[in-house]
Formats: sequence, C-alpha cells, structure tokens
Amino acid sequence: MISLIIRHIPIATVKASRNFNATDDAEILYKAMKGIGTDEEAILQLLVARSNAQRQQIKVAFKTLFGKDLVDRLKGELGGKFETLVVGLMTPPLAYDVSLLRNAIKGAGTDEKVLVEILASRTPEQVKDIVAAYRKEYDNDLEEDVSGDTSGHFKRLLVILLQANRPTGIQQATIQADAEVLFKAGEQKFGTDEQTFVTILGNRSAEHLRKVFDAYMKLAGYEMEESIKRETSGGLEDLLLAVVKCARSVPTYFAETLYYAMKGAGTDDNTLIRVMVTRSEVDLLEIRTEFRKLFACSLFSMIKGDTGGDYRKALLLLCGGDDE
Repeated sequence: MISLIIRHIPIATVKASRNFNATDDAEILYKAMKGIGTDEEAILQLLVARSNAQRQQIKVAFKTLFGKDLVDRLKGELGGKFETLVVGLMTPPLAYDVSLLRNAIKGAGTDEKVLVEILASRTPEQVKDIVAAYRKEYDNDLEEDVSGDTSGHFKRLLVILLQANRPTGIQQATIQADAEVLFKAGEQKFGTDEQTFVTILGNRSAEHLRKVFDAYMKLAGYEMEESIKRETSGGLEDLLLAVVKCARSVPTYFAETLYYAMKGAGTDDNTLIRVMVTRSEVDLLEIRTEFRKLFACSLFSMIKGDTGGDYRKALLLLCGGDDE
C-alpha cells in the first residue's frame, strides 16, 4: 500500500518565532525606546519576526515589567505611516478588522473601499465573528451602522454579506439556472436588474459561483466581470467585482488591490498597510506569487520603489522576499 504524504505549503510570510520569550522581547523594545532617540530598526526587526499572538504576549509582558502600555509607548515614539503600520501589527486580527470598519463608517464620509474589501474577502465565519466583536466593542449593530451610511443596491449587498449565510459547496442543480438568470438580468435586458446580481452573487458559495461563471461565459461569450463593468457603476460595481474576484481567488484579488494601491502618482498607503497587515499571516506568499504572474514586477520591487524609510523596511520584511 502506497501512502501519500501531503505537505502543507506555508502561504504566510510572517510566522511564529520558535525561540520566543515575551519578557526578553519586552526588554528589547523598552531599551529601543528608552532615553533620547528611538531605535526604529530594533522595533521593526523584532515585531515583524513575531506572530500576532506572540505580539499580544509581548504587550502583557511589557505592562507587567514596566507598568506602561506598549502600544501607547510605540505611538509616542513613532510617527506617520510607520506608526500606523506598527499599531496595525500590534492589534489582534479580529479587533483590527472591527476598528477598520468602525473608522470607515464613523469618519467624515464613508470609506467604501474598506467596507468592500473586508466584507467581500472574509469567510462567513470571520464575518460572524466581526459582527459579534463589533457589538461587544461599540455596543452597536454593525448592520445598522452600515445601513445608515450606505444606500441602494450597494447597501443591500453589504447587508446580505453581513448575514454570513452563504451555503457551502456546489448546488449542481442550480448552476445553469443561476447563469441564465444573471444573463437575463444584465445583457439581455434594457437596463439592469441589479437586485438579481445582488441576490445571486451574495448568496452562493465561492465554489458554486466559479461553476456559475464558467456557465455564464459559455452563455454570454464573455466573463462575469465584463458584464458587471458594463451593467453597473459606483460602489455597487466595486462590491460586485470584489465578490466575483474573491470567489475566483482571494490572493489574486489582493494582488490586484496592492498593485492599484501603488500604481501611478501617489500611493494609497492606507490600503497598502491594511492588506500587508491583514494578509501577512494568512496568504501573503500566495499573493506575492499571483502578483508576479499578473504584473511586470514583483510585489517586493514595487513596494521598494513606492515607499521609503523605516516604513519601507518594515513593509519589505512583511513581504518576506523578492520574486524577480
């Protein structure tokens, strides 16, 4: 009998440190911030080489040893984009998502980009955890806050995604019917039936949708994304495209997100920080691979050319290597 050994290929760039000692790390960070001047290099080298769970242990050890909050100290010592990145790395992943959504809704105007990215890319289990943590942290209902800040079919699809009730697996019997209904709602109709797009794309599993996209391609002669671009606009278009892209491949979606955050004049640093922080322990290695396939450069080289200083050093360490 032949037994197959299936190795799990690591797809994160940040992993737990093996020889970890929270007390030693807390002392290194204290020394890096003690007296005049700050040793930013020591801070970034240490924090990027620890998992988020280990960083939480360092926070506890720091307060136990020195009676001070580590994140408050870091905020006092660092500044600008580097500070934003480090604070993101020090925040537990669930709390980070919750704070990003809160800031997206409660700031001046709505940051639709954040709502789209998080609600389209997180799993139903993660969304349920986010909703519960949001209520606990702010004593508010996330769905109500999102609904109060958005409108139309964009709002409806966000609300559907917040229910986190997508069925798992493939419903073989409905693949063709879903493709035909979507085709009739868009390409075959004068005007677009947005509600049909919202209902189907918001209530099917990723595996099922991939089959629907194949059937749609045979029916329409072009990809689902092309129809969405032709038939919708604004926030709804962005959200539908994100749902479709994440159904196809979450790493590819984030590779494109990172590319467009840095392409052209100026850098969307908030998006760059958000994606690098949230995916570094999830699938950043896979994102790097997809990035290199899609674009004429590596993620590493694009970050290197688009950022500077300690901010750049930390991002490149998070990136974990060059694929040129």
